[in-house]
Amino acid sequence: MIPSFLERLSLLIGNENLEKLSRTKVLVFGAGGVGSWAADALVRSGIGKIGIIDNDMICASNINRQIEATTLTIGQPKASTLKKRLLEINPECEVTSFDELFCIENKDNFDIKSAGYVIDAIDSLKHKLDLIETVCSLGITLYSSMGMALKTDPSRIKTASIMKTDGCSLARLVRQGLRKRGFNGDFTCVYSNEQITENIEQLTTNNEQTKNCEQIGKRINGSIVTVTASAGLMLASLVINDIIKKQEP
Repeated sequence: MIPSFLERLSLLIGNENLEKLSRTKVLVFGAGGVGSWAADALVRSGIGKIGIIDNDMICASNINRQIEATTLTIGQPKASTLKKRLLEINPECEVTSFDELFCIENKDNFDIKSAGYVIDAIDSLKHKLDLIETVCSLGITLYSSMGMALKTDPSRIKTASIMKTDGCSLARLVRQGLRKRGFNGDFTCVYSNEQITENIEQLTTNNEQTKNCEQIGKRINGSIVTVTASAGLMLASLVINDIIKKQEP
């Protein structure tokens, strides 16, 4: 029986495709302004198993763009807080949360090889490169988010092979880093070619409101939910549409 919240989706894609979605496991690395919206969209679209990986705590500055962040959740872990929200959407979804940072040393904690898809919404370049290498070496479909900070126009967000992006500084750094590691694979990424405005100010986290969730003195780039959420929804769409188009064995 189709859950009532999926009736409209069933009218669009059919029961057979809903079944495919319900049997699929997705891991989302990063529960920030991009990853949190991707996870939410996946669960609202009938994904049956999802893992959320993030070691950060929610702070007030997250509220403008992260779906699990509200005035009531400040100080709570992002991953486990997002898990609660996802289970409120679909209690039948198998949701696992990891309040820890992905790194090479703990990569086995997440059982990546059991996933059908991985979404990379990690900010740290080193950990991003480590995740990309790990997932691609396992032959699992990866969709990766590039830089969405300092952007204001969601219409400039695109999808492309990591080797064919343009106008995105993070994508350029990812390519350079992968080449240095001898990586010769490929994957699809979501990126924006909107050019960063030179005079946009950066915030230095030196006040009481942010010191518990950000490093003191760290330079923080501005960001807006209309861009980060759009990127997250595009990542979720890539997963959903790929599942739908696949032929059953």
